Amino acid sequence: MRVTKVDVDRQCAVCERTLLLGERTIRLTPNGGEDYVDVCPLCRETALEYGWVKEGSPLSPTVPMERRKSRWSLASFLGTPRTAARVPALADPAREGLTEGDLALIEAADIFNASTYRRTLAGIAKSLGAPAISIVPLSGITSDLVVTVVWDISWYQYRVMPGSNQPVRLEERGLDPTELERSFVEWNATLADDGRIIPNIART
Repeated sequence: MRVTKVDVDRQCAVCERTLLLGERTIRLTPNGGEDYVDVCPLCRETALEYGWVKEGSPLSPTVPMERRKSRWSLASFLGTPRTAARVPALADPAREGLTEGDLALIEAADIFNASTYRRTLAGIAKSLGAPAISIVPLSGITSDLVVTVVWDISWYQYRVMPGSNQPVRLEERGLDPTELERSFVEWNATLADDGRIIPNIART
């Protein structure tokens, strides 16, 4: 029997990436209580910025109360952080004369690049190298798009939902890239060294 999905044993509580066997993690508590979760090194700073407390540290507040309130929203970790600066995939002058389809791909990349998943991809790429990437609009009345990121031994799919309170979420992942539908493996984007997704837009 072929195993096509990752058995979820341990996940990073911020980016939801499945932690590798033996991978070093940081233990933190989101609510200042006794319930600790695992956080991967790439998401450590993000968790601390939202007031999560490292295991063994004093449980007194370390950030202003107004900021600590935002930590209760899991969507803020999985989507676009309020304080995240959006780094454009393409500069504004380069967007002139592009089709609506091209602009939709660029917007999806910009939204993804402002999420915590950008750091996740950058970390994985350091170990596995550059992935193949596609950005595909979904059919229907929604403006949702799917970002598929593929390495030889694993793949991840993210759903990008412009205008949503949680604009990016991990939709699915697996081990065997051959199980992906053909529509998702028409590669049209690349990954920068800092984890940004950059669409391959043809110049006319």
